[in-house]
Amino acid sequence: QVQLAESGGGAVQAGGSLRLSCAASGTTFSIYPTWWYRQAPGKQRELVASITSEGSTNYADSVRGRFTISRDIAKNTVTLQMNSLKPEDTAVYYCHYTQYWGPGTQVTVSS
Repeated sequence: QVQLAESGGGAVQAGGSLRLSCAASGTTFSIYPTWWYRQAPGKQRELVASITSEGSTNYADSVRGRFTISRDIAKNTVTLQMNSLKPEDTAVYYCHYTQYWGPGTQVTVSS
C-alpha cells in the first residue's frame, strides 16, 4: 500500500524559513514527477512546485526564487525548502505523487 507523509510544517514569522519533507512508503519517487500543492482557507488547492524523474523543477510564480524542491532518492523523500516566507504562504501543504496524496502539513506565517 502506498502512503505519503508530510512533515516539517509549523508556525513562523514573516521572513522565516521552513523545510517540508514528504516520505513515501510502498513506492519510489524516482519514476514519476512529484508535486507540492497548498490550500489556504477558502481557496482552491494550487500547485507550488514540481520535480520530474530527471530532476527538472518548476515553481509557481508566487514562490519562485524563495522555495526550492529537491529529491533524495536514497532516502525516498522529496523536500520543499521555503525561505523568505510571507503571510500569504499560510496554507496546508500537500505532497502528491501519481494518484496519491499525503494528509498535509500546516504552515502558518505571521506578519
